[in-house]
Amino acid sequence: MNPDREELPHVYPFRFVERTVEKRGPAEGRVRALVTGNGRRTGADGFLPPLTLVEVVAQSALLLDGGDPGIGRSGFLAGVSDFTFDRTPESGDVLSVDVRIVGVLGPIVRFEGTVTDGEGRRVCTGAVTVRKGVAA
Repeated sequence: MNPDREELPHVYPFRFVERTVEKRGPAEGRVRALVTGNGRRTGADGFLPPLTLVEVVAQSALLLDGGDPGIGRSGFLAGVSDFTFDRTPESGDVLSVDVRIVGVLGPIVRFEGTVTDGEGRRVCTGAVTVRKGVAA
């Protein structure tokens, strides 16, 4: 069993990230996501809707930030900004998600993320703001 599976409160069909590839510091590193043709969010044409990538970045940030399921369940996505989409991921793409913290104010944390494909081409970039909850 992949240990990262225990670090997020998300389960299929709402879990988009697969595992941590590289951790560079607190809530900074690279996460892997796989676009599957039969995935619940992949369209009939085999493409992943671009706005799903916002959630991919948010889940990557949570996973790299320790992924405490109790905190993840009681926290929430509070903001999305500055996203640009360069291409639409398609079935079979292995995506790398690089995230880092760019601001903290109490329980509010802002992350910047960049998603690239297996060939190193940028898929999207943007920022998510999350409000961390308190573990129950």
